[in-house]
Amino acid sequence: MFIYIIKRLLIMLVTFWGITVISFGILHLAPGGPLSPLTDFNPKMTPEFREKLIKMYGLDKPLHIQYWNWLKGILKLDFGRSFSLDQRPVWDKIKERLPVTLLINSLALLLIILISIPLGVFSAVRAGSKTDQFFTFITLFGYAMPSFWLALMLMMIFGVKLQLLPISGLHSVVGYEQMTTWEKIWDWTRHLICPLFVATFGGIAGFSRYLRNSLVEVLQADYITYARAKGLPERVIIYKHALRNALLPMITLLGLSLPGLIGGSVIFETIFGIPGLGQLMWQAVMGRDYPVIMANLILVSILTLLGNFLADLGYALADPRIRLGEKR
Repeated sequence: MFIYIIKRLLIMLVTFWGITVISFGILHLAPGGPLSPLTDFNPKMTPEFREKLIKMYGLDKPLHIQYWNWLKGILKLDFGRSFSLDQRPVWDKIKERLPVTLLINSLALLLIILISIPLGVFSAVRAGSKTDQFFTFITLFGYAMPSFWLALMLMMIFGVKLQLLPISGLHSVVGYEQMTTWEKIWDWTRHLICPLFVATFGGIAGFSRYLRNSLVEVLQADYITYARAKGLPERVIIYKHALRNALLPMITLLGLSLPGLIGGSVIFETIFGIPGLGQLMWQAVMGRDYPVIMANLILVSILTLLGNFLADLGYALADPRIRLGEKR
């Protein structure tokens, strides 16, 4: 098992290095320059001051020197300064918005797990019935629905027409400071209902469908038939014997869900005006703020690699044949 973990860690490090090289190169191949938003539309910008900015950000050095300096910086969590007008350190901007994004997406992932597992089991034990067909239609519809369209529909129905829920921000702008603790919690809850629904709807559809198909296949296995022949209760067969093996494919899905804790929030944070990393990423792309874009790409890459590593580790713990195969 130790050798298996070491091999996976080495592969993860090499992959991370390749991601940094490709991401850095592609961004610097984009048309224009990184300082275009600061210089091209500023009538007071002089050639002398432009050259000063280029030297200050190290853009006058060869590309491989820029990459090496940037790589040394990210190892110390120093992503440089933003190219925006405030020119603040990138890590300070990320630290301000990271808790909001992690809170929303962690809640979304928890809801997806709590809802999709019972829904998948419910559909699997009724495979082929009208109930299963109904849930199949709902899950496929939810999986195919564009999240931006769903967000706009929720805003229009519950925010504009019915005026039941707020449509932007994390809390009320007026009167929030004078609220009691419970009133603040309720205010936050009302603001998070629509974003959480958008973040969870597609995930619930996908997870429950994968679990349903996996569980249907497991329930047809010989050892399940043998367990039924022994007279074991159906509940014990499903939840103790079948569900454990059916959850193995879910390990991969959960591992791949970790990047969504940051990267998957761009759409709903931008639409609902939530000050998180997703909104910061969108603003950075629109403003060609290279240091902020690269910092977000690195965070998403780390979470992706970590998710794959945890998925591999989970498979090895759940199925000894995987780690035994590595030894051979």
